[in-house]
Amino acid sequence: MKNIKSVLGVAAVAALAGTTLVSSTDVLAWGDSDGGRPSYTVAQINNGAIDNKIVFNSISDNPDLNELYFVQAMPADSTTNVWNANDIEVENGKEYLVRIYVHNNNRRGTEMVAKDVTVNAYVPTESAKSLTVTGSVTSSNATPTKVWDEFTFKSSTNTFHLEYVPGSAYYNTKGAAKGTLSDNLVMGGTKVGYDALDGNIPGCFGYSGIVTYRVKVVFDYEFSIQKWVRIKGETEWKKQVNAKVGDTVEYKIGYQNTSDSLEKDVILFDKLGSNQTYVKGSTKLYNSNHKTGVTLQSDGLTTKEGINIGDAKPGAAAVVTFEVVMKDNDLGCGGDNVLRSWAQGYIGADATLRQDYADVLIYKGCPTTPEPTPVTPVDPTPTPTPTPVTPTTPTVLPQTGASDIMLGVTGLGSTVTAGGYFLASRKKRF
Repeated sequence: MKNIKSVLGVAAVAALAGTTLVSSTDVLAWGDSDGGRPSYTVAQINNGAIDNKIVFNSISDNPDLNELYFVQAMPADSTTNVWNANDIEVENGKEYLVRIYVHNNNRRGTEMVAKDVTVNAYVPTESAKSLTVTGSVTSSNATPTKVWDEFTFKSSTNTFHLEYVPGSAYYNTKGAAKGTLSDNLVMGGTKVGYDALDGNIPGCFGYSGIVTYRVKVVFDYEFSIQKWVRIKGETEWKKQVNAKVGDTVEYKIGYQNTSDSLEKDVILFDKLGSNQTYVKGSTKLYNSNHKTGVTLQSDGLTTKEGINIGDAKPGAAAVVTFEVVMKDNDLGCGGDNVLRSWAQGYIGADATLRQDYADVLIYKGCPTTPEPTPVTPVDPTPTPTPTPVTPTTPTVLPQTGASDIMLGVTGLGSTVTAGGYFLASRKKRF
């Protein structure tokens, strides 16, 4: 049998992560599935105390750490490489590296291979001034089958929440299983190993490994942002006004710190639409130091940088006003155009956001189109011109008797005239 210290040197475990381990205090934050947490010394294990079973993370005098406290953390940008074993005071917007030590304590190496070894990291989703992450190691043939430990992030000033950094999970071991882990680490657990991520880990130091992942601390700043509007010259602030192209309106943004903590570097920003033009030099700030208002030198309120109105004590409030001219760059016709603009407030390195809006309505009618004069369709077929008929004199007069003439003209008048006509006509013939 091998002495466990002969497999991996005193500092080898630390070398796996490139850092220096520290011992824990006496805070009890660990447990196991059997309702206890037995521990062993290196001497006991070398003397065969657990030769007939597999036990994880139970060596109390490991030269590099007390394995009962196998979940530890430090700032991700740390240059001292010192791990904290119990808790850490957090900074807003900062990332922290959490690690979970994995060690099959049995000294018999490949004769005592742990099966189905799975590591799980629990990251709480709630907000508080103190949040605890948990790391656990399970194995189907270990005794106990599950061991766990905790680590606490805390803030003395602000409530905060933790955000797991996707893709940050990594497993460091001397075997071929070294590399990136699935994000399942924080969603139920993921298998680790030595030759592969197959859940198989032989006993002794040489087969141990370290899981690391990152979390980001996000302070939950509590503040309110409100926005109002009015036509310049009016006194009442509203959420919505009716205006015309060319009108100047005034906007008001209200901020208040509703927390019990100091809020540093409050940034205000206003997002205007394409039909609104900011009036340069019109931004004014009202707060406890400037109760009658002060005109700001910066015109950055409507730019992507915004303006910094300073720090705010608990309960403190501030107001910013500015002017905007209504334009017609792309207004639609036939009804009201709703020009909605958003006021936004940002605080802290994580840019906690609150926002509110106000509306300006501009009516634009559509131009009228005159009715076209109706056109009578023209028949494309030309009308033929009739050929005039020249009358001809008959060569033979018709044989008309007196009685026939009388009958033909009786209806026209008198018989006397008819008789006269008869006599005249006889005279013409001769």
